[in-house]
Amino acid sequence: MIRPLISVVIPCYNQGKYLEETVNSVLSSTYRPLEIVLVNDGSTDNSLEIAKKLEAHHREIQVIDQANGGVANARNNGIAHAKGKYILPLDGDDLISDNYIQEAIKILEIQPEVKVVYCQAVKFNEQTQKQWKLKPFSRHQLAKDNMIFVAALFRKSDWEKVEGFSEDMKMGREDWEFWIKMLKNGGEVIQLPFVGFFYRLTPTSKRKNTGTNQKKRERIAYLNAKHLDFFERELNGPLRFQRTWSKPYNTLLKMLGKL
Repeated sequence: MIRPLISVVIPCYNQGKYLEETVNSVLSSTYRPLEIVLVNDGSTDNSLEIAKKLEAHHREIQVIDQANGGVANARNNGIAHAKGKYILPLDGDDLISDNYIQEAIKILEIQPEVKVVYCQAVKFNEQTQKQWKLKPFSRHQLAKDNMIFVAALFRKSDWEKVEGFSEDMKMGREDWEFWIKMLKNGGEVIQLPFVGFFYRLTPTSKRKNTGTNQKKRERIAYLNAKHLDFFERELNGPLRFQRTWSKPYNTLLKMLGKL
């Protein structure tokens, strides 16, 4: 039986310090065949030099060098060049376990109704490591918050159907919006019962830098503009700044005739 090719797409912006460790975690995977598409997103450090060196030593690696376009653009460019049936996006400072890809592909190959496979995860830095507490997936929960980190596996064909990551979402959490548009109208999600993803905490970690009230307001306005049908169905109205109160607040406003 011929195994399908998996493409691991790694956008990198000034993550040269961690890039080799990230790539080595993929090369240690028990699954083959795989390819690694490294996208240097206009880095100003030595990321491109390290990427080129890795490419020279490993036939499974190809490097794309582009002007800085942001992480969504870099992911889309890498996925567009990817040859694999399945895609795993992985940021340039994070890590995966050696069995993650193999166990995910087993499910995707035999369960066509499953669109996304991810795993349990930990957050770590040089001093600490702790379990990342992720809520179980449901479309109702997805309407209020994201529980699927970007390093999940999916079919390239599904990425094509939703036209990739939204490059105009500049206020962060573009992975949340990507999962909404991929899953809002159906598709199963499986979380593997082991830790297979390691999210590195650094001073420039995106999750730390997208939490201001202004960015939250911009993000909610963007999501409501693009996916109001989804929020109407799951939350009885638009997503609110106090996200967990969205459905009861919307329901009350409708009872009062104010929505």
